[in-house]
Amino acid sequence: MAVDVRMSIEIARPRHQVAEYAANPDNAASWYDNITGVEWETTPPVEVGSKVAFVAAFRGRTLRYTYEVELVIPDERFVMGTGEGPFPMETSYAWRDTPSGGTLMELRNRGEPKGFSKLSAPLMRLAMRRASTRDLRRLKEILEARDYVR
Repeated sequence: MAVDVRMSIEIARPRHQVAEYAANPDNAASWYDNITGVEWETTPPVEVGSKVAFVAAFRGRTLRYTYEVELVIPDERFVMGTGEGPFPMETSYAWRDTPSGGTLMELRNRGEPKGFSKLSAPLMRLAMRRASTRDLRRLKEILEARDYVR
């Protein structure tokens, strides 16, 4: 059973600012609730082929997994994926202008659980939906803060 969670939020900032902040792995721990650390395995800046290890707390466990950047279309789309562990996953971001001058950001996580993880796919989907909602709200708070400076 595949897991595919797609969430979006409108952020009152120009698309370039939202994309620049969200697609920079160094910022991940500031807006992803479960990510506690980031380690570059290739030299920054981010580009296709870049590898970044994320340390995360998920369901009471500490996980370390490496994502490889698969697609970068500045200010439009960013895709990275990992084949590691029991739950290979692809994470993608997409950004569009809103009529009000802000940005609609979409966050999508999808993957195909393997082994025992297949049994917990429905629970994982629910947990990922909750986490994505929190993460996007936090990103919005950060970027819309009056003291946010690019």
